[in-house]
Amino acid sequence: MNKTFELDDLDRQILSALMRNAKKPYTEIAKELFVSGGTIHVRMKKLEEAGLVKGYNLDIDHGMLGYDISAFLGVYLDKSSLYDDVAKALEAIPEIVEAYYTTGIYSIFAKIICRDTNHLRSILHDKIQKIQGIQRTETFISLEASINRPIDIVNVEIETDSREEV
Repeated sequence: MNKTFELDDLDRQILSALMRNAKKPYTEIAKELFVSGGTIHVRMKKLEEAGLVKGYNLDIDHGMLGYDISAFLGVYLDKSSLYDDVAKALEAIPEIVEAYYTTGIYSIFAKIICRDTNHLRSILHDKIQKIQGIQRTETFISLEASINRPIDIVNVEIETDSREEV
């Protein structure tokens, strides 16, 4: 289980601005939040060192690069104890861009990006289904991404313990 990192309002506002646009200059964020650019820099360094900020990524339109298929893959394992080995083998397949160990009917749920249905079939048949420990897979082709956004950490109510003494 992840340990919750304590953020103040300024940390939340900084992170929120960067989650919406990671290229936004610290000086611009500082002006909007009425603090110095140095303050933003120090806060971000603290959040990176704490492990809260893990990195920075570009959001790419894969279709413009010739990758027209986004699909989700439910993976059934022979035994859940094989998860680590299977996850390592899946990580070696560049078309798999995300994978999660899950509850429910699948042991692993993954996102895969391919050029077309032939490429998807090839990856499934020639790579994924040959991995030792995978019993079978179920594939869902995405027709459109309806929602893709960061979580709102500024306008969220902080839960309080409801077991207060009377």
